Amino acid sequence: MLRQGVQGISDLITTPGIINVDFADVRTIMSNSGSALMGIGRASGDDRAIEAAKMAISSPLLEVSIDGARGVLFNVSGGADMAMAEINEAARVITEHIDPDAKVIFGAVIDDKLKKGEIKVTVVATGFNNGHASSAKPTIANSMPSLFGKNSGAAFNNNSGNSASANGMPTTVKELVDSSVSDDADAFDIPAFIRRKMK
Repeated sequence: MLRQGVQGISDLITTPGIINVDFADVRTIMSNSGSALMGIGRASGDDRAIEAAKMAISSPLLEVSIDGARGVLFNVSGGADMAMAEINEAARVITEHIDPDAKVIFGAVIDDKLKKGEIKVTVVATGFNNGHASSAKPTIANSMPSLFGKNSGAAFNNNSGNSASANGMPTTVKELVDSSVSDDADAFDIPAFIRRKMK
């Protein structure tokens, strides 16, 4: 368990990504924030992003969750097939349980070392009420405003008959970044916290 935690922090800092998380980000979340909870979830198959996020935000051994956290850093890693919709799903699961005014730092990595079809979600949460994590288990909401804008539900819905790419919208993280670099006019379709990471 300790090795997993150390490896998780190390990977956050050292693994280059499309949207990078570095030591300064980890320090921002950890500084003067009291107790911290770290979780890593891996999943494949249907709803892999949701399942990985659920695993990451709860610790069965400690019976704690990230409920009420006021500082959260999370990173989503996957193969080249990782879709924007999946990152959005993972983000919804995580942000549903934190303080509404929480500081959130986000990263995304294309990691060829992962098993084929696997997604890994790493979460570091701090700033719990009374200095410790909530003992309440998370209950995942079925709906939540999209982090990728009001139109993202239609644009990134993997279950719909029309693919996002058919509508001219990016379906993967790499495509999103490539399109934002090649077309500045579309830059503001990307959330501000992602644009800041891309500069």
